[in-house]
Amino acid sequence: MNTELDAALHRGAELIAGADALLYCAGAGIGVDSGLPDFRGTEGFWRAYPPYRRLGLAFEELADPVHFTDDPELAWGFYGHRLALYRATTPHGGFDVLLNWATARRPARVFTSNVDGQFQRAGFADDYVVECHGSIHHLQCLRGGCPQIWPADGVVVRVDESTMRAVPPLPSCPGCGGLARPNILMFGDRAWLPERTQARATEQVRWLRGLRTAGARLVVLEIGAGTAVPTVRRQAELAAAHSGALIRINTREPAVRDSRGVSIGAPARDALHALAALVN
Repeated sequence: MNTELDAALHRGAELIAGADALLYCAGAGIGVDSGLPDFRGTEGFWRAYPPYRRLGLAFEELADPVHFTDDPELAWGFYGHRLALYRATTPHGGFDVLLNWATARRPARVFTSNVDGQFQRAGFADDYVVECHGSIHHLQCLRGGCPQIWPADGVVVRVDESTMRAVPPLPSCPGCGGLARPNILMFGDRAWLPERTQARATEQVRWLRGLRTAGARLVVLEIGAGTAVPTVRRQAELAAAHSGALIRINTREPAVRDSRGVSIGAPARDALHALAALVN
């Protein structure tokens, strides 16, 4: 028995059991136990997508909006494959734990950098999930003057997996008929339409302020969020700043700077099931 881990789990369970509200801040690490790749490093990306190794293309190069203009079959080959992958993936049991903790007495919200829609697929209300980098399950028009954002429901992109190129026809805007792209914030992206994300983020800030005003005990669970892109970590630390009630679940970088926080160095699914057993 790892006594340090055991003590952290017990302390985390005490915080969750005594919480008035929960905020889940999740990075790519939460989806690994569902079988999703986290694209950690070029080698990790190439293991998930071997054809791109042959082409010498890294994740950062493919996740560039310029390809939708210069080579839309290449761009939609990558994003179309990911759309199908995320639709076919069943969230692991740890998501059920998080959902079960969210009750009328203990409301919960989500802040995530993931674009995969796994929280909604697990049963979380879409309005309660802030996807700070957007969502692959929503599309926007490539034409700058067309402000539409719409669900990708029913959109199917055929992909030749030997070349990872999409086979036309490609998704199009229902308003003007122009080429569509995912409503995702990509690298160097000045054309992303943030309205959907901003609306949910504004509501979540209002909710957090209401909790502070009421003196509610907020506990923040940060799950699978690394330091390479620190957006989720910063949000978790900021939200927990007043109470210090931060539980960080991370296999590689679990350390918490605030001595009042809890560091759990374990995979997301294992840690959440262990916490659930203690909370219950």
